[in-house]
Amino acid sequence: MQRIVVLAGGIGGARFLRGLRSAAPDADITVIGNTGDDIHLFGLKICPDLDTVMYTLGGGIHEDQGWGRAGETFTVKEELAAYGVEPQWFGLGDRDVATHLVRTQMLGAGYPLSAVTEALCARWQPGVRLLPMTDDRVETHVAVEEDGERKAVHFQEYWIRLRASVEAQAVVPVGAEQAKPAPGVLDALADADVVLFPPSNPVVSIGTILAVPGIREGIAEAGVPVVGLSPIVGDAPVRGMADKVLAAIGVES
Repeated sequence: MQRIVVLAGGIGGARFLRGLRSAAPDADITVIGNTGDDIHLFGLKICPDLDTVMYTLGGGIHEDQGWGRAGETFTVKEELAAYGVEPQWFGLGDRDVATHLVRTQMLGAGYPLSAVTEALCARWQPGVRLLPMTDDRVETHVAVEEDGERKAVHFQEYWIRLRASVEAQAVVPVGAEQAKPAPGVLDALADADVVLFPPSNPVVSIGTILAVPGIREGIAEAGVPVVGLSPIVGDAPVRGMADKVLAAIGVES
């Protein structure tokens, strides 16, 4: 059985994985998911990329959007807004909130994120082994200038509230240097027959995963083919704003 390891972000990674699973139904696929997009809101731990992979492969994704749950409603979001609770730019869906409640409860009980992710996947049966890149807290922040003020905002705020409409001056995976690979990550790389980089965002998804000490080295030491698919076609990303954040690290697209 071929052992494939995929480093994946959200929508692009999830859709690639669906195709890979179909093309290689007998392969043993391990996904190392980006957790730099994770954010704490309303007392909940939200893992957008892990959930997008889980929902997409488990048949619960909103297909048109590529994120969130199919048949989603937003009563909780509307009620929070009625109370004046901020931020209001994050669309927390009623179905989706159950996932975050379970995750937050388990984390509060002392379970690491890797164990929580395994438990959530027991419901969705994604057909792959989904591992967070780390059990430690890592959040990708983007340095921007807004209304004459230079500040750092969470990547989710940059993408959702600001819609990547302002220049990304720097992208920093806060906490990555102190993080450790989650259990199973380095073992999966050591046992892999091939490592794949799907067309996820090369900076805030793939780059953030590689920023966790040990993962880049694990790939290099595996001594197997490493294949990457670019999300840039021509001079623009297929979707998303990879071109915006590539500029922040000095790469022209």
